[in-house]
Amino acid sequence: MNKKTRDIITIGFALFAMFFGAGNLLLPPYIGIQIGDHVWTTILAFGLTGILLPFLGILSVVSAGERFEDLGAKIHPLLSPILGTTIMLCIGPLIAIPRTAATTYEVGILPSFPESTPVWTSIGFFLVTLALTIRPTRVVDIIGNILTPLLLILLILLILIGIISPSSDYGETNLSQGKAFTLGFVEGYQTLDVLASVIFAGIIIAASRAKGYHTTKSKMQVVITAGILSSFFLFVIYGGLVYLGAVSGITDMSIMRSELLLHISNSELGQYGTLAIAIAIALACLTTAIALVSAFGNFFSSLTKNALRYELLVTICCIASCILSITGVDNIITFAYPILSFVYPIAITLVLYYIFFARIVRNRKPYIAALLASTVIAVFYLSRQLGLIDNEMIVLLNRIPLFQYELGWVIPSAVAFLATWAITGSTDKTTQQSA
Repeated sequence: MNKKTRDIITIGFALFAMFFGAGNLLLPPYIGIQIGDHVWTTILAFGLTGILLPFLGILSVVSAGERFEDLGAKIHPLLSPILGTTIMLCIGPLIAIPRTAATTYEVGILPSFPESTPVWTSIGFFLVTLALTIRPTRVVDIIGNILTPLLLILLILLILIGIISPSSDYGETNLSQGKAFTLGFVEGYQTLDVLASVIFAGIIIAASRAKGYHTTKSKMQVVITAGILSSFFLFVIYGGLVYLGAVSGITDMSIMRSELLLHISNSELGQYGTLAIAIAIALACLTTAIALVSAFGNFFSSLTKNALRYELLVTICCIASCILSITGVDNIITFAYPILSFVYPIAITLVLYYIFFARIVRNRKPYIAALLASTVIAVFYLSRQLGLIDNEMIVLLNRIPLFQYELGWVIPSAVAFLATWAITGSTDKTTQQSA
């Protein structure tokens, strides 16, 4: 195996592990118990928001430069600090990082030690996370070479046993195929991976550069190939976990996500199930926490031009995440829904329009118009989640094409982009000067 192949595998495994954290392990089985035999429809829908869009997020940053700040600067000087800060708080100490420690406790510790409390588990978890992130240059190698292979072996073993010997037939469901698609698509938001991708891209690009790939062509080749490798394993694991949920025999929708995962692992692996899933959870959550804490420190140290040092930022992030993690997984997920319903349409719009039009439209105005249109729709989604609009307003909003499928931003953003492009043209003086 030559050096380039080894580097691609290391970076690809690291990227997989960065993406595959607490929500990614808990969400697919819970989706599975709701969908009956609509398994492939739901897997494909979940894959759009949980795999394809994160991959495009990485491509958008690679195409724009080396960091999310480079992508934001292509559109508007304020986009990077405003949207970047919002994204970092979501994938950082408000939602994603606390969820990693909470999941480790509920699935990895609590079943074996029922008298334990989450406080000491969270403190220990974040002490390890801090120790492994305080030196940012080691993050990718630690994750890619050491932690990910064991995680993949455990998960693939669990899935293969479940496919060979399923616990039950597909459960009953009241969901139509269209509703199953919507469920998979929206639940993919909870992975937070589209938001994380535009931040993780900077870590992966820096890792490829550190391994000797300095030219744009070689850097893009390594990062894109590693992204494809990561996406392949994500699809295999997500699909397998959705299937295991669908054939788990569980019909109680009030079951906690962590309890469902434990039920599946014990059904497939017997007495070793609890230990196996505890190890898998700890690895999945730790690798994601390491990547997210490192990304948090890098982003805000860069944003403040090192006025706030990386070491201080990762320490603060770990302390805040430790405190919030004690509230529990389901509470964190419930808290996240309104925030993500607002942020996701904006982030997806940025990624998609830049990927497909950056080489054709060098005028910033169409991109700004598309983002504003998506923001308006995102405000409606947020208001609905918070119960701030009545049923009559919801009926009216459902007249917007695809709104009821959580895709209401698609048509308005496209109309805004195309109309502004037609009026202002493909280039302007501001873009030409910045280029």
